[in-house]
Amino acid sequence: MSTLNGNQNDKKEDDFSGKKYRALPPELLRRGGDAVKVALHHNRLKQITGISQLTNLKELDLSRNEITDFPREIRGLHQLEKLYMNQNSIKTIPENVFPSLGKLQFLKLSTNRLEMLPSDVNRCQDLTYLNLSNNCLRNLDPIVGLSQLKELYVERNKLTELPELLFQISSLTLFKANGNPLRKPPAEFCAGGLKDIQSYFSMLEANAPDVYTVKTMFLGTSMAGKSTLCRSLKEGCPVPVEEADRTVGIDISEVDRGDGIRFFFWDFAGQEEYYITHHVFITAQAFVILAINLSSYNMDDQSFKENVSFWIKNLQLKIPDSVVLLVGTHVDQCTDETEVNEKKKHIEERVKEMLENHTVNLELRRKNLQDGDNLSLNYEQIHQIKRLTEYKLKVLDFVLIDCTKQEDIDRLHTRIKDEVLNKDTFPNLEQTLPRICYAVENDIQELLKNGDIQEHGIVSQEELLSELKSRQDSLDDYQLKLILQYLHRIGVIMWYKEIPELAGSVFVKPSFLISLFKTIVRHDLVQELNKISTAQMKPEKAIGRDKTRWINDYKNRASLSNVAIRILVRKELQVNCHINDEELIEEVVGSKNKEGSLLSLLKHFDVCLSTKHVSPLNPEANEFCPKKNWVASNSIVYEPDACLFPSCLLNNDQVKDKWESDNTEDLNIHVYFLPERPDGFFQRLVIRTCSLYSPYWIGKDQCILCSGNKRFLLRECGDSDQFIEIRCNRCDLETSEDIQKAWRVIREIMKRLDTLTDQWQGLCLRVLSPCKALDCEEYFEWNDCKEWLEDSGTTLFNVGPEEMQSCRNGHLRKKELLFPKTPDA
Repeated sequence: MSTLNGNQNDKKEDDFSGKKYRALPPELLRRGGDAVKVALHHNRLKQITGISQLTNLKELDLSRNEITDFPREIRGLHQLEKLYMNQNSIKTIPENVFPSLGKLQFLKLSTNRLEMLPSDVNRCQDLTYLNLSNNCLRNLDPIVGLSQLKELYVERNKLTELPELLFQISSLTLFKANGNPLRKPPAEFCAGGLKDIQSYFSMLEANAPDVYTVKTMFLGTSMAGKSTLCRSLKEGCPVPVEEADRTVGIDISEVDRGDGIRFFFWDFAGQEEYYITHHVFITAQAFVILAINLSSYNMDDQSFKENVSFWIKNLQLKIPDSVVLLVGTHVDQCTDETEVNEKKKHIEERVKEMLENHTVNLELRRKNLQDGDNLSLNYEQIHQIKRLTEYKLKVLDFVLIDCTKQEDIDRLHTRIKDEVLNKDTFPNLEQTLPRICYAVENDIQELLKNGDIQEHGIVSQEELLSELKSRQDSLDDYQLKLILQYLHRIGVIMWYKEIPELAGSVFVKPSFLISLFKTIVRHDLVQELNKISTAQMKPEKAIGRDKTRWINDYKNRASLSNVAIRILVRKELQVNCHINDEELIEEVVGSKNKEGSLLSLLKHFDVCLSTKHVSPLNPEANEFCPKKNWVASNSIVYEPDACLFPSCLLNNDQVKDKWESDNTEDLNIHVYFLPERPDGFFQRLVIRTCSLYSPYWIGKDQCILCSGNKRFLLRECGDSDQFIEIRCNRCDLETSEDIQKAWRVIREIMKRLDTLTDQWQGLCLRVLSPCKALDCEEYFEWNDCKEWLEDSGTTLFNVGPEEMQSCRNGHLRKKELLFPKTPDA
């Protein structure tokens, strides 16, 4: 059973992983003091009686078992240096265990059910790595004092505060705390990592003020009355909004009435064309006002889906702990009070049913996994589903409103304020901020007001830092940038320092940036293209025929010429924003030789994909000879200098022509979404993968991309069971080496899919390899997807030497077509 581990210490490893053991194997216990490194992961262990006999044990892997009580017997392993206890069900750790583990350097306790840590954990003074992510911890005080700690992970717990003393440890080099309801430091500071948190505490004064800043998002279908609500609340009186003046894209406004609460109102356009950009700005800690036009609401499934369930489902996926206030509008246009009350009752009952079904379905899925044969193998999925069930999207009592009445506007404002101040509704709304943050924000507004920053609000990073340093001489560049990042994350300014083309510019008026977005992403783009005049085309040396081609290409192929984009943005800047600064216009619009900042932003947010490709010369190209017919070696034709908008494609004709048909021996995996797939997810995945691999062909819900001579198909499938299929054509896989190369490409696709998934808190994935035997609906479960994505040298999919694996119905398939192999297999 012993195998030689090839590390520098040449330790012997006893590998008992994946054997469904319920107790320690006798042959291991017989090893006694000879055992140095033991792997017991992927079993069904609940206890490890006898483990203390392994007196010289230095590394122990007990991950992915069924342990609920931390084994006291581990304290007898005085030589232990590495301990893996992740992905079990441990709720508590007793005192007097860790003081006996004086040589412990590495401890992984992630994905358990820990609510608190023992007070003596800081007695492990040699500990350099500690992973406590995916637990239920509310306090980290016990780990203060670990002087050698270098890496600390506490993501996705229930922490509201971090101990300042923890960040005075000079050895700490890596810290992650995403996914906690933090108020001190606010999550916006923690997102930047260890150095940002240390700077936060260095700027924090005693008795620093708590602040209520509320991002309020107005959502709903087109003409639901969102803009009327938003503007009336802002002005404090009824403000009628004409249909021609409805929101295009997103409108942003700040409302501060001096009562200690500052609101940022985000009015989102309701047309379907804008959904692809909504995800960028819908963020956590938001108060959502969902406007429902009661006069046009029909009490049927379709009307409920369009007006209510579509929005709530998207919120459950994006910000599943958000607060939603349903507001029934246009009550003055309903027949009578009876009609209003009947529609209100219909919506309330359907929302209650919808939320209950959401919870019941998740619990049923979790129970099925827990009652299955492989609890330890399914624990990661069980934990993910448990995490989703813990999110509680709050839908508040329905409010009916007539926006033409002052008393209704006042009543709605009072209701909103009361809900914001309610600790049960918003338990983590308070944030503790250094006073200097307010000072810097006020300085920026003064610079705008005094004309030191142009009215459009675009300023270079260097210029803004210089102006701010002259006012706040106690801050260095790093601290100022940290405050700017915080203001960006709460939506006061926008500074995309992670985008190289935009890192040098700061948008201190987000509304201006949004106005640029809506020049391209809009429901009436074809009409706007038609409005382009001859005079506006002349600087780009375009003619009327070009405009006709732009319109046809957009209608038929979802492709928009960059020339057309430049003309539209230039028109917006000059005509509507009254900007004639040619240098600024060129920076935003771009030129034939340089991409503009707006296009960089659209690509960064997965809205569009450039179809201009510069390929190296092909050494195998067919030779050209005069007077002889010449056939190109590469038949792929790219649209020059244009952008493709996958969400606007109408069919899959081009993809179907290139793929031909499926083969039962294709590499083939299905990625399922729980509880469901977000709108636009597939199109964003396509943009991210096609920017990596070319050539490609994209359709409405299918895509082919190529890597060398290998073709890969991405396909959106399913109605009730929604999934994305990824397959590689079997005809392109002649050898085992080809198959493993294909798995490496699939790994890159999956990494992008996983990154996208992280942007939806209420979403988790399940990966299967389907059995392709005729009429067989069985599958082969993936249990270690995260490990494979995070570490290319680690995968435990195919433990064991066998080459074939059978499904539950007995159909055999080659294992290399089901799972990627370990590199040394």
